[in-house]
Amino acid sequence: MADRLRVRALPWGPAVAGVVLGLLVARAPMALLVGGLAALGLVAGSLTEPLIGIGAALVVGPFRAWLEIRSPGIAPQVGQAVLLVAVGAWAVRKLLETRRLGLAKPQTSSAFMRLVPLVAFLGVSLLSLWDPVDAWTGLLEWVKWAQVLVVAVVVLDRLRETGGRGVALVLAGLGASAGVQALVGLWQFGLGGTGVEDFAIDERFFRAYGTFQQPNPYAGLLGLVGALAVGAAAATFVERWGKAGPDPLPLWQRLKPALRGSAWAVAPALLIVAGLGASWSRGGWMGFGAAGLVIVVFLPRRSRWGLLSLGAAVVVVGGLAATGRLPASIVERLTGFLSYVRFEDVRGVGATDATYAVLERMAHWQAALEMWRARFWLGVGLGGYEPAYPAYRLIAWPLALGHAHNVYLNLLAETGLLGLTAYLVWLGSLMVGLVGVIRRAAGWTRALALGLLGAWTHLAVHSLVDYLLVNNVHLHVGVMVALSAYVVALSREGSHLSQRASS
Repeated sequence: MADRLRVRALPWGPAVAGVVLGLLVARAPMALLVGGLAALGLVAGSLTEPLIGIGAALVVGPFRAWLEIRSPGIAPQVGQAVLLVAVGAWAVRKLLETRRLGLAKPQTSSAFMRLVPLVAFLGVSLLSLWDPVDAWTGLLEWVKWAQVLVVAVVVLDRLRETGGRGVALVLAGLGASAGVQALVGLWQFGLGGTGVEDFAIDERFFRAYGTFQQPNPYAGLLGLVGALAVGAAAATFVERWGKAGPDPLPLWQRLKPALRGSAWAVAPALLIVAGLGASWSRGGWMGFGAAGLVIVVFLPRRSRWGLLSLGAAVVVVGGLAATGRLPASIVERLTGFLSYVRFEDVRGVGATDATYAVLERMAHWQAALEMWRARFWLGVGLGGYEPAYPAYRLIAWPLALGHAHNVYLNLLAETGLLGLTAYLVWLGSLMVGLVGVIRRAAGWTRALALGLLGAWTHLAVHSLVDYLLVNNVHLHVGVMVALSAYVVALSREGSHLSQRASS
């Protein structure tokens, strides 16, 4: 009898739970309901594949500044919460599969060794906090860089496990993040009809800024991902074109398979580059232009063809500018960067509306150099530029901008000569490794390497006039570090991304 009663009672449990859940759903605010369902989906997706959670963090992270204005408090940290879920899901999977938090496989050591320069930079920057101007600010900045390493480790571990499928997920996350920002920016540029007065280009158009609230860091993200997409698209197109064979086929028959094979990168590249153009950011255009030149040089297999292509590109652009075929406003933005790369003592120099932005940057560069002179080897401490600024500022420039608007001078001020050297070694090791891949690899491996080389070039050049690792963009940098280490390891092992994708 007891067994029969127990069996008959079993359906009542799920039924009651369903009724209670239905009442809760009916009574819950729509925002809470949507948020709860999104959180459940994020947890489930991350447990299935942690790269899904990483991709969600890439998309949500850049909304931090936008959320901080509209919902101050805990809401701006949603990107960090999504990252925590993704990393936690990765740790749970590792514990369930291997009973330890070890990395993918013994043979992955060559890939993870590519992260050593980043670890060295983290070590030196932590050492700079031995006697900092502001320990708490420095620790928060160090945690940001530590997150770059954590994201790189998690993504690289999953790429070694999943191969081409994982690469596709990571590229989709990067593309979705930059694509959303580009769409928002294009709306702000002209489709919305109105915009922020300070960002007005003329009576009709406004500088795009996405959810960053500032055009320059917005352009930094789009330049990073845009260069990756353009480089990968160009390399794939050229390779597919070459595979059409030496026969004199009609142009369309050679062009169609090349376009079809590179469409996965061409479509997002066009959208992202349009958003970057709408930012009207000199630094963003400088970085992306440098990335484009590097892509042109390394796109052909033979160096001489790359140099000839570079010369042809310079001649064409110069000819268009000389004959007035380029819009005057764009020419001014393309040539106006020269005022940002000169350096002079601006003490006592009066600022006008035309020179204010340039002089402001130079004043902060001088303050950074004064900090470095005071603390030559380890600087004032990572993240200490703004707290230290009042003691080193120029009299006419009392307001700190948060950073020196030049990553290299900022690192020199905060981490000294040792910190800047470690940073340059890290960035240089990434770029040198990718150049080696471009020279010896083929297929998607080479295409991805060329795009990544363009992305790091953009970061290196744009960093001359801005600081880009804001609004959770450091998560994107961590993902690109993992992609770089992965393709370098594949190339050295004699493997190819296309082979891994099919396994």
